Amino acid sequence: MIAESVVYSLAAYLAFGAAFGIVFVAAEVHRLDKQAEGAGWGFRLLILPGVAALWPLLLSRWVRGKAPEEGEWI
Repeated sequence: MIAESVVYSLAAYLAFGAAFGIVFVAAEVHRLDKQAEGAGWGFRLLILPGVAALWPLLLSRWVRGKAPEEGEWI
């Protein structure tokens, strides 16, 4: 029962991350990283797994509209 809950939670996290990642790299990555503006699809596909894994952090930055400063993590 606990193992099923963990698996379902992980699946939900990854599914939401994949959906968020597709939207984020397709349309919004340039808002948080000005150097990504004009980047090709090769770059966007390359960062997609990381965006899907780190979606809570990127979603909070996207909502706040705040790009990270040099050397800033959170």
